[in-house]
Amino acid sequence: MGRVKGWLVPIAYVVMAATQVALAVRSSGATRLVTAAFAVALLALGAFFRPRRLRLAAHADAVAAAAQGRVVIYQRPGCPFCARLTAALGRTGREQAVWVDIWKDPQAAAYVRSVNDGNETVPTVVIDGTAHTNPPPARVKAALRG
Repeated sequence: MGRVKGWLVPIAYVVMAATQVALAVRSSGATRLVTAAFAVALLALGAFFRPRRLRLAAHADAVAAAAQGRVVIYQRPGCPFCARLTAALGRTGREQAVWVDIWKDPQAAAYVRSVNDGNETVPTVVIDGTAHTNPPPARVKAALRG
């Protein structure tokens, strides 16, 4: 089910883009151009928020990795803030971090709630044993380099 949920946001952008294309066909002049440009922008957003393949770890493995000083990222499919972080880290960053899907691992979800006042706020990133809620991508990149 988490796999389907991860595609809901990108699909919504594609549907909105299709609506804009339909409006562009019925429009003329500058309105057609603006509507078409908006459709392209919506498609780009859909592509940006698409789920990316990540090697996922179990919460127990993530705890062990954090104890060794590795960066652990708790995330869920469809989260725009997770998508932003994933895109910003690039392929190398995505491979260096330990990723945990809180929708697939109840222990991971419980951990995220324990460090976020009962909320499942993601991304929650563990750097040097300390949990950070939705940290700036630059901070996570620096931790992965260091």
